Amino acid sequence: MAIILVTGGARSGKSTRAEARAREFVGQPVYIATAETLDAEMRERIACHRARRGNDWLERETPLELVAALDETDGAGARLVDCLTLWLSNLMHAERDWEKEGSRLVDALGRQQSPVVLVTNEVGLGIVPENALARRFRDAAGILNQAVARAADEVELVVAGFPMRVK
Repeated sequence: MAIILVTGGARSGKSTRAEARAREFVGQPVYIATAETLDAEMRERIACHRARRGNDWLERETPLELVAALDETDGAGARLVDCLTLWLSNLMHAERDWEKEGSRLVDALGRQQSPVVLVTNEVGLGIVPENALARRFRDAAGILNQAVARAADEVELVVAGFPMRVK
């Protein structure tokens, strides 16, 4: 069993890297998508991801119930969660307690039998956001990423398509 966190900036290549990592394990990989198709641009992004992955993945869409999806898909192939940042955004938008959900996720990762590869955005490298909501989101993402990184066996930072091992 392995827990692998892949982080990086927007369009850094982190999803492609995470897909490759998930394919390293035996069994049919499961893609756990946290994105919702709320507009045409997101539909296009999802279509591009699906086309790149091909048809050899099982898919599970779960914008909020990530822990349940991990527990229900455990015991077969590796699971790829793409991505924690969208999951966090969904939780905050739904006014759910993201800290409690993050703790539940860390606990769930500790009991998984099959590998889990998680994608997240590194959002703390830029300027301090101008508005309070953006600062709360940036801070929450940093806190969530730290908690998952502590629970992970490996952490990779992807920059311009190249992974760097952090842990």
